[in-house]
Amino acid sequence: MIYLDNAASTLQKPKRVAEAVVRALGTLGNSARGAHSGAMDAARTIYGAREKLAALLGCRRADHAVFTANVTQALNIALYGLLDGGGHAVATDWSHNSSLRPLYRLREERGVAVDFVPADARGRLDYEAFDRLITPKTKLVVLTHASNLTGDLMDVRRVADVAHARGALVVLDAAQTAGARRVKMDELGADVLCFTGHKGLYGPQGTGGLCVREGVEIRPLLVGGTGVQTYSPAQPEQYPTRLEAGTLNGHGIAGLSAAVDWLNEVGVETIRAHEAALTRRFYEGARAIDGVTVYGDFSGERAPIVALNLRGVGSGEVADALAEDYGVAVRAGAHCAPRLHEALGTREQGAVRFSFSYFNTAGEIDAALDALRELAGR
Repeated sequence: MIYLDNAASTLQKPKRVAEAVVRALGTLGNSARGAHSGAMDAARTIYGAREKLAALLGCRRADHAVFTANVTQALNIALYGLLDGGGHAVATDWSHNSSLRPLYRLREERGVAVDFVPADARGRLDYEAFDRLITPKTKLVVLTHASNLTGDLMDVRRVADVAHARGALVVLDAAQTAGARRVKMDELGADVLCFTGHKGLYGPQGTGGLCVREGVEIRPLLVGGTGVQTYSPAQPEQYPTRLEAGTLNGHGIAGLSAAVDWLNEVGVETIRAHEAALTRRFYEGARAIDGVTVYGDFSGERAPIVALNLRGVGSGEVADALAEDYGVAVRAGAHCAPRLHEALGTREQGAVRFSFSYFNTAGEIDAALDALRELAGR
């Protein structure tokens, strides 16, 4: 199988990730639930992972790196915890359902007003609309660092400067960029950065989290057991405990910690450059095929994603043929990005998404292009 669905989840991981998970399964107890060696090993492993992720993602305090099961949970925690009193939020047509559905629910349940910065028929955002829509009444600006559909990259710093000038906080969905390129929340101007472990960070599924700027107070979404302050009826106030009710996925976090070690050794820039070369190679080949439409802006920096369609053929049909006839694994459909499909005019057809990782090769790219050419010629 040629696996080109890395925007959904990286399948090929560094060997050390699986080794760390297996080792943790036999050695880790429950962090903060005892003083014996198993509990202490778990606590050390988890805190070590916090420190590594905080350094990687530009979070100035390791105790403000909070673990969750995935980026969806992280975004729910951030949005529900910062929009609990209503108010106004601004998001974009790039938003994934991980942001959209919480925002829609908050609009229905808490009267939160939500505006969206539109994308045009090529998927490009109207940056001037941020200046119009972000007002002194805006509490939160919810941004997507890179579109999971087109791979286009947002100018986060530009928008964050506008948001902060008007008193709003910035929540950044870095699902498609964390690990795949340099992502520093302090440099980008993000007040909360949400990430997942199983994509560009090359960690296990079931891991993710949010990095919170010091001074940002997020109301807990879940409350419960923490192993500390047992007799308090309220969730502990201090980070990260305030947002981490229940037992953490220590085994998965051990694997994620090993993945970050690998990222640091290989170098994020080395990974970015390799993935960018593969993306450009595929894009140049795909756009030259008669009947292929490629979506997105390829004039600058981007995530390693190429989305396309074959004229007159459903995206699901193309993806099935690629998998069954050529052994090429891709993603078809709507990609949890309904607003961007509306903008692109692909609501009915969906799109076929190819996404690349450090473990893909130029030979795999060429084989996928050969398969696409044959399908286009049928």
